[in-house]
Amino acid sequence: MADPARRRATYDDVLLASPLQVAEVIDGELRLSPRPAKLHTFAASALGGELFAPFRRGRGGPGGWILLDEPELHLRDDIVVPDLAGWRAERIGVMTDDEPYFTLAPDWVCEVLSRSTAKSDRAQKLPIYARERVPYVWFLDPIVRTLEVFELDGATYRLLGVHRDEERVRARPFDAFELELGVLWAGVELDRP
Repeated sequence: MADPARRRATYDDVLLASPLQVAEVIDGELRLSPRPAKLHTFAASALGGELFAPFRRGRGGPGGWILLDEPELHLRDDIVVPDLAGWRAERIGVMTDDEPYFTLAPDWVCEVLSRSTAKSDRAQKLPIYARERVPYVWFLDPIVRTLEVFELDGATYRLLGVHRDEERVRARPFDAFELELGVLWAGVELDRP
């Protein structure tokens, strides 16, 4: 339970944070994370690249999506920055340049797990996405090379599947397209102790 004497973090705290960190407000607390490491960034960028042509442009897929890297989401009093998020184009409408953040919950979120963010992504951000009725959440772990796919089922998420290594998968909501997981970690070597 939060200390009632403690000041709740606000958007001003996010704006004052170092640009070298990802600033989020979760349950009234300012959370600062380091900018993503190379492996994390590579996997997120590769996934966005794979989804862009079929789901944004309609090349090899149905199109109709707006897909963004690290959008800032203002969801009630919480401010979160998923690694990737997508909205069905008919829901988001025309984007304007009037605000640097989104208040409309996305239709899909992908969090790329890392040692510094996995606990928060699972235990703190996932309940926010459920509260905001985000239909699909993916957890991508480039270290163990897995993709977990979740679908909202009532008030909580149901695991649809865990995919790994070089599998080719059709994962909701992008199941009109076969995603080659190997592309997400191709050419990446893990440091071994």
